[in-house]
Amino acid sequence: MTRVFNFSAGPSTLPVPVLEQVREELLDWRGTGMSVMEMSHRDKPFMSIATEAEADLREVLSIPANYKVLFMQGGATGQFAAVPLNLLNGKSGDYIVNGAWGVKAVKECAKWGQANTAAKPATFNQVPARETWTLDPNAAYVHYTPNETIEGVEFHSIPDVGSVPLVADFSSSFLSRPLDVSKFGVIYAGAQKNAGPAGITFVIIREDLLGTCNPLAPSIFDYKAVADNDSMLNTPSTFSWYVSGLVTKWIKSEGGLAVIGERNRRKSSLIYDYIDSEPFYTNPVARADRSWMNVVWTLADSTLDAEFVKGAAAAGMPGLKGHRIVGGLRASIYNAMPEAGCAALVDYMKEFVRTRG
Repeated sequence: MTRVFNFSAGPSTLPVPVLEQVREELLDWRGTGMSVMEMSHRDKPFMSIATEAEADLREVLSIPANYKVLFMQGGATGQFAAVPLNLLNGKSGDYIVNGAWGVKAVKECAKWGQANTAAKPATFNQVPARETWTLDPNAAYVHYTPNETIEGVEFHSIPDVGSVPLVADFSSSFLSRPLDVSKFGVIYAGAQKNAGPAGITFVIIREDLLGTCNPLAPSIFDYKAVADNDSMLNTPSTFSWYVSGLVTKWIKSEGGLAVIGERNRRKSSLIYDYIDSEPFYTNPVARADRSWMNVVWTLADSTLDAEFVKGAAAAGMPGLKGHRIVGGLRASIYNAMPEAGCAALVDYMKEFVRTRG
């Protein structure tokens, strides 16, 4: 079997040591005689998996004691509704929009209350300049998307929004570098980019924000109800929870988020440096706001896009087609993408220019 360098935006590549451990434990988890997929979520074996996964996540992110960690379902799209349902409480929500996922979050909030687009650039190729933000000091929260997967735009610092709780959709940059959790009211993230397989959604919430859920909200979206039931208000996505826990252990074994973050910086720089040196390729994002996770670019001749993607897949590098909204090309280089994969991509890009540029 030959592993490819999978550049898919998600579900995405997972660390090989994690996959190997899953394979080893698939039929019999630690002498139980059953797979994790077959366990009752309320029996001791899975309860130990769940407890350990949360403890490791708390350690890796240095999550303060006054924050709850929830393991939910529904992805970030579910959280677009859960955030306003839990936090609006008769107020409005401010949204800093720098890409397609931010737009979707605003639309979902507007179903449940007042959504204020506090900042939005004319084109999604940069983070909106701070002086353009129109924040309401009485807003229930300020929401932003630290990394926009489709457009390849990323905040490289945490915005200061004063005393209003800061809410962030970290789905595509979760666990990609160190993070000061204490600066946030709520962090949420789907696992399927950096933190595990699809099916589990992390929610990290400051405890004082619990308990104000809209009474009409489904109980499965009520953060306090989920917290009070240890994320087992319903049957959770047990296998995804288990694998995500293994991914967190892999991050620890690699040296933690400082090491992971520096590696991610190097990986993205390798690709961006080549794009900037070769006129055949263009990255449309402002240099200061380029994503470490999702590198986007266009070809000088867009009619060659399909050929580029097909040739890359044949060379063991699938997943490079840009999102249908923006077209072009995109390399998603999440935590489990090795530096060798980025180097192989650059080599392919060089060869493509030589033969087709």
